[in-house]
Amino acid sequence: MPREILATSALPYANGRIHLGHIVEHVQSDIWVRAMRMAGHTVHYVCADDAHGTSIMLRAEKEGITPEALIDGVWREHTADLRDFGVAYDHYSSTNGETNREQTYRIWNALVASGHVESRPVKQLFDPERQMFLPDRFIKGECPNCHAKEQYGDACEVCGNTYNPIDLINPYSVVSGAKPVAKESQHFFVKLADFEAMLKEWLEERRAAGGLQSEVVNKLKEWFADGLRSWDVSRDAPYFGFEIPDAPGKYFYVWVDAPIGYFAAFKELCESGTKPGLQATDFERFIRAGSDTEMIHFIGKDIIYFHTLFWPAMLHGANLRMPTAVNVHGFLTVDGAKMSKSRGTFVNARTYLEHLDADWLRYYLASMLGPTLADIDLDLKAFEERVNSHLVGKWVNIASRCAGFVHKLFDGKLANALPAAERVRYAAAACKLQACAALYEARDYAAAMRLIMEVADEANAYVAENAPWTMAKDAARRAELHTVLTLALNYFRLLSLWLAPVVPVTAARAFAFLADTPTRFEAADAPLLGHAIAPFHTLATRIDPKQITAMIEASKESLAATPPSAGTPSPSKASEARQALPSVSPNPVSPSPESRAPSPDFISIDDFARLDLRVGKVIACEAVDGSDKLLRFELDGGELGKRQIFSGIKAAYPQPETLLGRNVVFIANLAPRKMRFGVSAGMILSAGTGGNDLFLLDADPGAQPGASVK
Repeated sequence: MPREILATSALPYANGRIHLGHIVEHVQSDIWVRAMRMAGHTVHYVCADDAHGTSIMLRAEKEGITPEALIDGVWREHTADLRDFGVAYDHYSSTNGETNREQTYRIWNALVASGHVESRPVKQLFDPERQMFLPDRFIKGECPNCHAKEQYGDACEVCGNTYNPIDLINPYSVVSGAKPVAKESQHFFVKLADFEAMLKEWLEERRAAGGLQSEVVNKLKEWFADGLRSWDVSRDAPYFGFEIPDAPGKYFYVWVDAPIGYFAAFKELCESGTKPGLQATDFERFIRAGSDTEMIHFIGKDIIYFHTLFWPAMLHGANLRMPTAVNVHGFLTVDGAKMSKSRGTFVNARTYLEHLDADWLRYYLASMLGPTLADIDLDLKAFEERVNSHLVGKWVNIASRCAGFVHKLFDGKLANALPAAERVRYAAAACKLQACAALYEARDYAAAMRLIMEVADEANAYVAENAPWTMAKDAARRAELHTVLTLALNYFRLLSLWLAPVVPVTAARAFAFLADTPTRFEAADAPLLGHAIAPFHTLATRIDPKQITAMIEASKESLAATPPSAGTPSPSKASEARQALPSVSPNPVSPSPESRAPSPDFISIDDFARLDLRVGKVIACEAVDGSDKLLRFELDGGELGKRQIFSGIKAAYPQPETLLGRNVVFIANLAPRKMRFGVSAGMILSAGTGGNDLFLLDADPGAQPGASVK
């Protein structure tokens, strides 16, 4: 029976660009939605930018703009990148909207009215210079367990232990460098213990129904070992988010209103009148408890807890429907390793699109994605070979080998009928591929791609066996040739139908060539006969290895990477999310001694003295045409004169004019480097992990241009 489904992807955080790790999830959900629609189901597909939190506030402050201006610009980038990757959301919203505020208050007020909220004082570390409470990841100090230096406020990356940030030895604020003080504040908590029995039952029910992977449910059981503790859902001003009703200066923690963004985006879609058959009243029908509709989430394994414990608890407490399924996927690695900026394998979506076709990556990911939490590796050589062999060599090649003969000898028309043997052959292939519908729904795209390529091999074997290029030389075999060409192109159409959810743009070209507009898998039940096709034009080209090389080079840091600063927090959503974890986290597992980070190698004072560090005043700064990473600086180096330096920090400072007049620190005796944009005579120092997580080192106003740094 046709089903009504609301499908969502996890909300990208509005503090950075879309990269290939994000694309894994959005492509996975988009393929699923397209396949379910082609199977005859009604699917509403929404997403939004997650636009709140401390990191958003601090980045906007650094750039000298309002948080609203920051997230608006990021929203435009995100929507363009996802659109150009073929991810076709019905509506893409932002959590910083009035609809989301309204739904957040609705759920919050219901939780309060039902007695699921409590308030109590919490002792936190407070930055006296910035006058703000510090999230755990914005505090560093010495681990109280193993005494490792420079550890974050929630967990030690050396010994693996978690702790209260107040227990850190010699803590300091990574925002200002000041020593924080312990200060008490009243916080709000959702009493998760109220929902413990319900959650246990829901998890097992969803596992049995196929709505949660067993690995997910087994992992979540750890959280119930000592009973669920209350979840801290408030943050103190200054904070960018929604203020809690009747609690001035208190704001909802970002993970409260983020998942509610799914509802808000869908409500906006219902009220927009842009989707045929969807009305404003459908919103309440979908979200009410006991609804006969479905709600399917696609997420990464790093945010399981929020979607399978906190989110269902909030929904149940507000008497609203809970998710039908939460589909969890693994992380993306490149060439067997974590994505790396220095190796050029940390690739932004736009950088990929500037060099390679989106459908190529969509197909490769589909060939790797299964229904488990296993990580997906983008093996760049295998990527090239798979696209060239499967998409071009096996699929598109069928049409390119046969179309010319149809136009040259048969006026561009397929045969009116097929002999019995060919009808049986086509029916067998169509029957085999019907299994792909269930594989798509189960998210076993890799198995579906294997099955499709098996049929592609059968089709190519049929063409090779009959050799139409030889038949065409014999006028007496015209009828036989017409049969072979007609079946071959119906094989091509059959493959195009089942590949359409994966490679939508290339499939659209294929159907334009076939002069056919199928929208359902059931169109494969009967072959296309007596039908005129269009002239053949190239549908897809092979990947040139030089294209991959160019993408990697464009993704590398343009200048030597600056070592990460101990005082710079990661601004990612995942980092901020970790604030909530200690309150309900199971016992951590300490890493083995072999996994501990090695001690740094020491240098002598003579080694340090070899670096000529100077203060430079920025007298010109501009983006570099032809580069999405570089800014061109002109510095006043005092006695050293003017210096031109290229720095790969454009993502962190998208408005370079704001840097004019700043004092920066640069290495003056670094060998000049000739780049295609000009000569770079030095290196400007910054702190951070790269991308938009970079902060220029500053000098007090009294430091003069050219002054030595000692």
